[in-house]
Amino acid sequence: MKTIIIIGGSKGIGNAIVDCLIDTHKIVNISRTEPKQTHSNLSHLQCDILTDNLPDIENADALVYCPGSINLKPINRLSVDDFKSDFEINVIGAVKAIQKYLPILKEGNHPAILMFSTVASKLGMPFHASIATAKSGVEGLVKSLGAELAPTVRVNAIAPTVTDTDLASKLLRNDKMKENITDRHPLKKYLNPKEVANMASFLISDKAASISGQIFEMDCGIVSFKI
Repeated sequence: MKTIIIIGGSKGIGNAIVDCLIDTHKIVNISRTEPKQTHSNLSHLQCDILTDNLPDIENADALVYCPGSINLKPINRLSVDDFKSDFEINVIGAVKAIQKYLPILKEGNHPAILMFSTVASKLGMPFHASIATAKSGVEGLVKSLGAELAPTVRVNAIAPTVTDTDLASKLLRNDKMKENITDRHPLKKYLNPKEVANMASFLISDKAASISGQIFEMDCGIVSFKI
């Protein structure tokens, strides 16, 4: 049974990944709050990725870094601190986790690292300057580390469109907004976190043994199609 470290598995996509893997993997969740699940395969270590020292873990076969942000403002309302904050949570936190756990990952069973980007890194969208900049940094990290760590550790990322989580609740706060977002996507839907969790499960599994350095757009067609 593989051991998976999930940073930020108490909410949103991270929690959906816990749900997806919990019956077949040992999961070590690291976050400020505990996941809602209880299971013999799940352990929780309380930690703030940005301010605390990460806990020691004896072994792991995959690292999934889930923390993110949605900070949507026009450029004249974005402060330098906004850019710094988004970069810290999306990039620096991931770097910190990778540097901490890379030694044990290298000893793991077909190890993999998975991070998260956004469709806004590919598709120019108003008010996304800060988050698109930060997530573009994630994509650069995936490409660079994928090359650096080959053939030992695979590194990939998922770039979801709007996903029905607490983080996106302001974008989906009423039926009209949900309808507008649905209509913007060629597949006439937005994402359920379980869909993203299924892709995450695949990318850290041995079924994806030939895949590294890739950004997978789960975009419901919004980046790929013009219809």
